[in-house]
Amino acid sequence: MLAAKLVDNVWATRKIESLNGLKFMLAEVIDAEAQGQRLIVVDLIGAGIGDRVIICQGSSAGRIFEDNVLPIDAAVIGIIDEDCRF
Repeated sequence: MLAAKLVDNVWATRKIESLNGLKFMLAEVIDAEAQGQRLIVVDLIGAGIGDRVIICQGSSAGRIFEDNVLPIDAAVIGIIDEDCRF
């Protein structure tokens, strides 16, 4: 898992059908080891631009959906409380 800050929305007007209805966002990693790295993530919990979030990566991200495994590499799984410091 990574800590990141959501910096923008990402729109894809054409994508595979199984990704329709998902919200894509651009996240910038704030963990010390990978600081500054940017990822496109699927937001499943309604986070917004400026929120600090927890991101799940790899095959685990695609398995969050119970019905089928989706071809995603990163998903927002939590919003970090404002008073939490790194």
